[in-house]
Amino acid sequence: MNILILGSGGREHAFTYKLVQSKKVTQIFVAPGNAGTQEIATNININPTDFEAIKNAVLRHQISMVIVGPEAPLVAGVHDFFLADEELKNIPVIGPKKDGAILEGSKDFSKEFMIKHGIPTAKYKSFTQESLEEGKLFLETLNPPYVLKADGLAAGKGVLILDALDEAKAELEEMVSNQKFGNASSTVVIEEFLKGIELSVFVLTDGKSYKILPSAKDYKRIGEGDQGLNTGGMGAISPVPFADQAFLNKVEELVVKPTILGLQKDGIDYRGFIFIGLMNDNGAPSVVEYNVRMGDPETEVVLPRIESDLFDLFEGVAHQNLHEKEFSVTDNIATTVMLVSGGYPEAYEKGKLISGLKTIKNSIVFHAGTSIKNNTVVTNGGRVIAVTSLAYSIQEALDMSYKTIGGIYFEKMNYRKDIGFDLVD
Repeated sequence: MNILILGSGGREHAFTYKLVQSKKVTQIFVAPGNAGTQEIATNININPTDFEAIKNAVLRHQISMVIVGPEAPLVAGVHDFFLADEELKNIPVIGPKKDGAILEGSKDFSKEFMIKHGIPTAKYKSFTQESLEEGKLFLETLNPPYVLKADGLAAGKGVLILDALDEAKAELEEMVSNQKFGNASSTVVIEEFLKGIELSVFVLTDGKSYKILPSAKDYKRIGEGDQGLNTGGMGAISPVPFADQAFLNKVEELVVKPTILGLQKDGIDYRGFIFIGLMNDNGAPSVVEYNVRMGDPETEVVLPRIESDLFDLFEGVAHQNLHEKEFSVTDNIATTVMLVSGGYPEAYEKGKLISGLKTIKNSIVFHAGTSIKNNTVVTNGGRVIAVTSLAYSIQEALDMSYKTIGGIYFEKMNYRKDIGFDLVD
């Protein structure tokens, strides 16, 4: 069976790495992929939101299943495109249709969904340019820090957490009136700040049943000690030590089950991943946000811990018999550390030669922003390589990842040397 994976990052390389292990899979194509996927699959130079080009590739390569990595094609309706096409409608797409993808595509919708279905989350209100002054007055009713979220997709940059009221008012105006994040911030969600420790729980669902995947925690800030600008993620750890079984049982009862039932009640046939960003406040879970795909770099620590055949699980999603599928997870802990380009998350250069990748033994290297130039691997993004290791303890896994990093080099390479600093005794 031939598979097409849409996307080009570490998440998509991790999918490819896992699916190559399935005896049911014949050939994997990745669009557009990266230097890492090229080593174990066939890259196709197609934009994941170019649906006509995707259709041509699916028919040409006799694709039997499409797995969607990033959120943009889902929000744009790639699943709906397949269902509406006579030649494609019987090919399963792993990822929700537009009516489900709006859980990530609109912060306002997702908050309304949570309130409607009794899912614990922060109090909020949404504002537009027309209600700007009301928004400023609402900010005055909250205690700092102030949380402002662009309603639409903003490439992971649409959330501001501010300590000063005046700054929050000014940023609100920048977002709704001056389109700081383009159309994504024409509506802004203002919500109360949730206290606690953040983590993510991932769910795979066929619309009726579900599997809860391993928990993970990622590290967004560029600087050590969680300082500096936000990034797409500088590293991750799975499982999360402070998310014990008692807490995860609460998450299932208070968040996962109401989410799946809420989608069913609202007539949304949701088949794919639900990324639930959570806050653990003294054992009480609250939802920060939903995403409608796997996270990155969390995928690079979650998938290596799954012992089951990932393609078999995806078949369960496609045929709505996921509850019948075997699902097991290793007890080993996985850690990943992201190597990034100098200057990231601001301006950075591409095309830097990467050395040391062929001598790696005790870690898994997932390519996030790489390409092939003159038969050599070069940097092609801000986040370049994720180095994942599995071991019996967080410290042991981190030591393995950092030892591996010592043998990798590209000009101006940067990484955090303290991933897991808050979880290791």
